Amino acid sequence: MKGIILAGGAGSRLYPMTRVMTKQLQSVYDKPLIYYPLSILMLGGIKDILLITTPDDQPLFKKLLGDGSQFGIHLTYKIQEKPNGLPEAFVLGEDFIGDDHVCLILGDNLFYGDLDFFRKAIESQKNKENSLHGRVFAYYVADPSAYGVVEFDKETKKVKSIEEKPAKPKSNYAVPGLYLFDNTVAKRAKSLKPSPRGETEIVDLILSYHHEDKLGVEMMYRGLAWLDTGTPRSLLDAAAFIGAIEERQGLKVACLEEVAYRMKFINLEQLQQITASLPKCSYRSYLEKIISEEL
Repeated sequence: MKGIILAGGAGSRLYPMTRVMTKQLQSVYDKPLIYYPLSILMLGGIKDILLITTPDDQPLFKKLLGDGSQFGIHLTYKIQEKPNGLPEAFVLGEDFIGDDHVCLILGDNLFYGDLDFFRKAIESQKNKENSLHGRVFAYYVADPSAYGVVEFDKETKKVKSIEEKPAKPKSNYAVPGLYLFDNTVAKRAKSLKPSPRGETEIVDLILSYHHEDKLGVEMMYRGLAWLDTGTPRSLLDAAAFIGAIEERQGLKVACLEEVAYRMKFINLEQLQQITASLPKCSYRSYLEKIISEEL
């Protein structure tokens, strides 16, 4: 299983914040936004990750994350010249995906809670006997009209329809920016035609699996938080949410060095070396506390 983070786009809804720096490098409480989706892939056990960025922002991402070796992962980069739709991530990443399965996460999506559902979905996706070649997730929201919306049959619980940003949603279940697909996804993405807004649509890609009875939809139940940070208000809400969790628990969310250590991507000695290279700050103090507890 490989991972792709789509961190391109114009970020126009966050203007003027995004005039000089993409939204995925904006801060969510005490860390850049990109840390959160990257941590999700790492917590899913995914170590080979492609980061798709705009031409202007790629040097900043490389300065921040490098090749990922400090986290025990392998990061490669690809440029998206202009936002042509989410499925373009698979076209740009075709060679990267190769013969493997792939997980796409959007660079402005934040998840917090028990990720056991995600790990199980990954294991099921990799099972060669599995007949489902694509998997998406369904999350109950108050206003689903801004997202792809899944309608379920009330009796069989099977998917009846999936619509992109419907004016009159048929359910309250939105599709978050987290997707699992097999290696036919690039070929499928290439065959998509742009919608009236001039971009290919992720819902059309999902439907290509659904029409072949190869799509699985996994429920995200209460207790798991999903935050979309595409507007100033939602970015502020995400920062307040993370701040409240961290201050209450004394534990950091999406601390990549800690995730790498807990997932055994790096050992304690490597964690000590990384921590020693950081400037004196609360982030370093947090890692030092972890190290002291492990010694």
